[in-house]
Amino acid sequence: MSRRRPRVEGVLFDCYGTLIDIMTDEDDIRTYQCLSRWLIYQGVRITPRSLRAGYLRRVQEAAELTGERYPEVQVEEVFAGICAEHSAWEIDVGQLGAEAARAFRAASLRRLGVIEKSRRLLDLFGTRKLGVVSNGQRVFSEQELRVLNLYDRLNFVIFSSDFGYQKPDPRIYTAALGRMNLLPENVLFIGDNRENDVTMPRRLGMQALHVEDAWRRYGA
Repeated sequence: MSRRRPRVEGVLFDCYGTLIDIMTDEDDIRTYQCLSRWLIYQGVRITPRSLRAGYLRRVQEAAELTGERYPEVQVEEVFAGICAEHSAWEIDVGQLGAEAARAFRAASLRRLGVIEKSRRLLDLFGTRKLGVVSNGQRVFSEQELRVLNLYDRLNFVIFSSDFGYQKPDPRIYTAALGRMNLLPENVLFIGDNRENDVTMPRRLGMQALHVEDAWRRYGA
């Protein structure tokens, strides 16, 4: 006799590749050319190649400083450091760091949209508690969810930049379960990365499906 699957009272989604279809290019020198030109008008003078090298170096250094197995950084702090080092006049480092992070995202963006099959999953589960757990940067990822009319459909959104560590660190899932105030067995996790979104959630007692399996199971 097969065991009955527990009732789904809440659903956690991954963000990119699950709800949002996105393509960015953070290696393309044109990304840094665009950002370098934008920074001129903010009082920061740095060449595109120096900007790329400085960004990659600072991200690596910040990640190492966390001491985490799956480290995460806050890119606005990375850009704040770059802006402070290369400022031509007095600037508001904190504010400019956040603005530069968003400008960087815009410069790197090649494609952005909603995955319609997953939008239909949101419709299907609309009466349940809904959340997002994403390896993402709140400084611009929240903006993307908002502009695509997804943010207000969710009860909460957790980004790895809030914590300093990423999935599959168990703590990020535990934080999400705490926000839902549900037993793990009554929460379904849906995502496109098998280790992050299927294996680890199941290990923690949740139900979990690869997003393509979820589309098939629920007829999206």
